[in-house]
Amino acid sequence: MRYVSTRGGAAPVGLSAAIAAGLAPDGGLYVPEAMPRVSRPARDGYLAGTAMHMLEPFFAGDALAEELGAICAEAFAHPAPRRELRIDGAHLLELFHGPTAAFKDFGARFLAACIVRTRRHDAPPLTILVATSGDTGAAVGAAFHGLPGVRVAILYPDNRVSPRQAHQLGSFGDNVRALRVEGTFDDCQRLVKGALSDPALQADVPLSSANSISLGRLLPQMAYFGHAALQAGEPMNVIVPTGNLGNAVACLWAREIGLPIGEVVFACNANGTLPEFYGGMPYRPRDAVPTLANAMDVGSPSNFERLRHLFGDETTLRASGRAESVDDAAIRDVIRRHAASDGEVFCPHTATGIRVFEKLRLAGDRRPWTIAATAHPAKFEAVVEPLTGRTVDVPEALQAMLSREPYAEPMTVDTRAFGAWLRAW
Repeated sequence: MRYVSTRGGAAPVGLSAAIAAGLAPDGGLYVPEAMPRVSRPARDGYLAGTAMHMLEPFFAGDALAEELGAICAEAFAHPAPRRELRIDGAHLLELFHGPTAAFKDFGARFLAACIVRTRRHDAPPLTILVATSGDTGAAVGAAFHGLPGVRVAILYPDNRVSPRQAHQLGSFGDNVRALRVEGTFDDCQRLVKGALSDPALQADVPLSSANSISLGRLLPQMAYFGHAALQAGEPMNVIVPTGNLGNAVACLWAREIGLPIGEVVFACNANGTLPEFYGGMPYRPRDAVPTLANAMDVGSPSNFERLRHLFGDETTLRASGRAESVDDAAIRDVIRRHAASDGEVFCPHTATGIRVFEKLRLAGDRRPWTIAATAHPAKFEAVVEPLTGRTVDVPEALQAMLSREPYAEPMTVDTRAFGAWLRAW
């Protein structure tokens, strides 16, 4: 299997090279040269086994192919249960049982397992760059913390993540450093893309990415959607809370390779780039606006390039799914109402998915739906607890991170300043 750039200006490469690079030399994102089709895995298998079966064709011909079983065992060591809600026809796909209580633990652990297996012992340190709107940075920090030959720089928008998210991001130390950027997530993303696209900087400081632009993050996220669809026993309709579109693209790729996934709807917050496009308006990226579902505060989703590459023309792309906006008032209402009526406590991001499900029901859609629960509500206690009137229990792994003293360095939105910081490190 070879991988090409979404922009068509880079030579095809193997999987290991695509993962190591993060971004293609022409600034595009790596995608399979041709999307494979896979036979349906066993329904009663383990998540790691389903992942291995689904990902085998993506690893074909690469040096990492022989390690795929071990990589999947490391990345999928925690569960992703699909459980029925006390709402007619709704299931929750719980993706928050990993070490940082967010779905991004799966992709981050998978990426780390791949990178440590491709690094030469005598190679200079590889610096992983990750822009985060909340959850990605902690997952990547936890996955790479203490690994030899690898460093991680986490960039997050100052004062635009929850207090517990900020604490997590700055809690690692050692080979993981956090930068609080004076701007938005999109500014953080621009700094990362600028660094990855700078040949002179790359010559001085070998760089790669751990955002959802990385294949090493995106490919494993296909697995839990495929596994859940097999458990559903029929084509599974999915609602995916999304910001930068990584998890949503992974779900669509899983459907494309042959897993029994039906309709896919993107649940967005008040950032309207995707809902406007799917509603028939031109694609118009813009600066993000802050919301309660802060990890989805993205106005220029990077993975839109992968959607365009997969579906080609805009008519076909719009027919591939839907996107719905959910504002902060509706997020608050969902959290408050369900805590009172059925005892369910949702994080603000999962709440956007629940609200989209309710809108589908109001429009007469009676089909079963599965909502991806992207993070544990304990990560957003400042939002959730006042609305529910109760304390949210903190998972043990998250509590261990919160017990450490955090530290984050300030950074301006200046590519030269960021490059100088990287060189100094």
